[in-house]
Amino acid sequence: MKLFIRLVILSLIPLLTPNYSWGMTDAEAINKSGRQRMLSQRMMKSYLMVGADVKVDVAIKQLDASVALFEEQLLELRDYAPTSAVNKQLDKVESLWQIHRAKIISTPNKDMAAELMAENLSLLKACDDVVKAIAKYAKIDSAQLVDMSGRQRMLSQKIAKAYMALYWKVSSEVLEQEFTQAVKLFDESLTTLNDYSRNTDALLKSLRKVNNQWKFSQSGFKLGDDGRYVPTVIAVTTESILKKMDQITKQYEQLMITQSRQVAAN
Repeated sequence: MKLFIRLVILSLIPLLTPNYSWGMTDAEAINKSGRQRMLSQRMMKSYLMVGADVKVDVAIKQLDASVALFEEQLLELRDYAPTSAVNKQLDKVESLWQIHRAKIISTPNKDMAAELMAENLSLLKACDDVVKAIAKYAKIDSAQLVDMSGRQRMLSQKIAKAYMALYWKVSSEVLEQEFTQAVKLFDESLTTLNDYSRNTDALLKSLRKVNNQWKFSQSGFKLGDDGRYVPTVIAVTTESILKKMDQITKQYEQLMITQSRQVAAN
């Protein structure tokens, strides 16, 4: 009898062991995987800020925190992964990250910056593929809004990253194009979010704050031919936009959770 009870207890241990996947909804997974995209750009931006001598103390702290959070969330997403398709995409992220991590925390080198930035974009794409795989699995309308608002966080950092590289005069033919495209996509996506028919009053209020700051900030994003840059202003502005968009992403995450419950109830 004692042996039987022992076997029953042992069989229940896996059920009693905490598992991130049990505590993470699809909406939370889309948010976290979307945050990985942002962190990839934030790390690269911080690396360039250190190299360009822009708010160095802040940049070092951001870089350390971003690396730690990226690794923590990668483990959480691994535990969550609901399908082989999601796991396959996470394999790509992990493979790229193992190589990229050592370089991104090294002493900045302007001669190697362009190559590192190209590698960083590969990591960004791999992270984006994870988001898409999870959103496809979730099959909820508002999942696209969690994805898009989360992408705005990434774009805020991508804009800052490209700007810092231009300020530091990193040798790359695609930097201005990358900067311009990131600004354009942020603007277009913000319009799409504003026009979503199921936005709550709270979401509309949050979006208005971003709209106002975005309009105010755009003049600073213009790259003048005179070579005058305002890297500190751009760093502060994009940081503020990032924080606002993070809150909006959480609001869309909650909207998705609500919709998921309604679908499950029907």
